[in-house]
Amino acid sequence: MPGPVFLDGEAIALRTPAEEDVAFLQRNMNDPRVRRPIGSIGPASESDEEEWIENANEDGVSLLVCVDGNPIGTIGLSDVMETWGCAEVGYWLTPDAWGEGYATEATDLLVEYGFDQRRRNKIVAHAFAFNAGSRRVLEKVGFAEEGVFREEAFVDGEFVDVHRYGLLADEYE
Repeated sequence: MPGPVFLDGEAIALRTPAEEDVAFLQRNMNDPRVRRPIGSIGPASESDEEEWIENANEDGVSLLVCVDGNPIGTIGLSDVMETWGCAEVGYWLTPDAWGEGYATEATDLLVEYGFDQRRRNKIVAHAFAFNAGSRRVLEKVGFAEEGVFREEAFVDGEFVDVHRYGLLADEYE
């Protein structure tokens, strides 16, 4: 039985992860098209994904992005510096769902929740320089690029730049 819906949007719903999602998570975390843009290094085992589900909400909120009840990815809001009122949003979608606006809607829903319900003053995000799709999502939601960490991450045998984005509660529309 799938987890309950936590936030409901127009085209997507964000729900809590459940044991039945392990195969979906493992399959996608082992897909290079998903793994590379999020900087995941090694193969994901079934027990890795079971552990992720078990610990999903320890340091924030981790949810599945669903269309018509079927998972298409994950999104999370983790507390970077709770005492300062800052959180970080991160997400990935299965490649079949790319380009449909689902990541933008999911990010918008979770950012609104972060500001309105978690009372965060700032939400940040990071995207590799080569991940133009993710950077576009952040800009559509209203994030501003705050800087570039040059050759910050090692991905597939090379150092890559990481772009940092930020959005303040009073800038969010």
